Amino acid sequence: MRPIVWDDVRALLAVSRHGTLSAAALKLGVGIATLSRRIDRLEAALGVPLFLRQQTGYQLTEDGADLLENAEAMEAAAFALESGADLQAQLTGRVRLATAENLATALILPSLPAFHAAHPNITVELVTDITTVNVHRRDADLAIRMVKPERGNVTLKRLGTLGYGLYASPAYLERRGEARPGVAAWEEDAFVAWSEVYAHLPAAQWVERILRGRRPAITTTSLSTQVAATAAGLGLAVLPHFLARDAGLVCVQDDIGVDQPIFLVLQSDLSQSRRIRALADFLVDLVTSNRERLRGY
Repeated sequence: MRPIVWDDVRALLAVSRHGTLSAAALKLGVGIATLSRRIDRLEAALGVPLFLRQQTGYQLTEDGADLLENAEAMEAAAFALESGADLQAQLTGRVRLATAENLATALILPSLPAFHAAHPNITVELVTDITTVNVHRRDADLAIRMVKPERGNVTLKRLGTLGYGLYASPAYLERRGEARPGVAAWEEDAFVAWSEVYAHLPAAQWVERILRGRRPAITTTSLSTQVAATAAGLGLAVLPHFLARDAGLVCVQDDIGVDQPIFLVLQSDLSQSRRIRALADFLVDLVTSNRERLRGY
């Protein structure tokens, strides 16, 4: 007697309940040919015909009907096993995630209800003050960040790229008009810049190079205020494409050389924690599915 495959028993049950290969295949989410092969394989393993193949559908033979009760007992045992596994796999506890505020508010938080629905007993603690958070020091369990850690017992995975461009409001561009002949690009434009404490940012350094000593229209200390100042028509600003476009701003130069890589960072000794792994996998899928939006394509 050949070994019996559980998927073949499921095929027996589905065809007996639905009467046709097409309806049973739809229920199981497999192709008709696959389902037919499973029935043939089960008949070969048992050494008896299970169905009469008729034009109107499949009808159980006497042998098939006799075996149906045992097949249903196997199904009940499988359901009990799966339910027990689900209880064992239920994840609980807290996971501390550090990330930039722009990614938190515009990308992660809008998608987090789906994660909470799948893992209602995991509490996500979201930290956006990443300048003071270090995964290596265990300030957070994992992080989504744009700077690659140079040391520490951490595991890295590059997820994509955060694209930047130069943006303005429609009102500013209308007021600005066309650049005068002979005037260097952006020489007569107003700019939204970063305060000195953020002078290390690539976007801040780009604006500083363009200004060449000129005063900006305003300086701010967060991306949300950069976007708001630009939307108010105060000047041009270097912004992530996905934030600027969501705010209805107009891109005046789409590639200015300050794009940043997006990394998933987690403590190596916590990488096997199931609750941390669950959030990490969710974030990988989230960033990957939004890769083109984040890059600005």
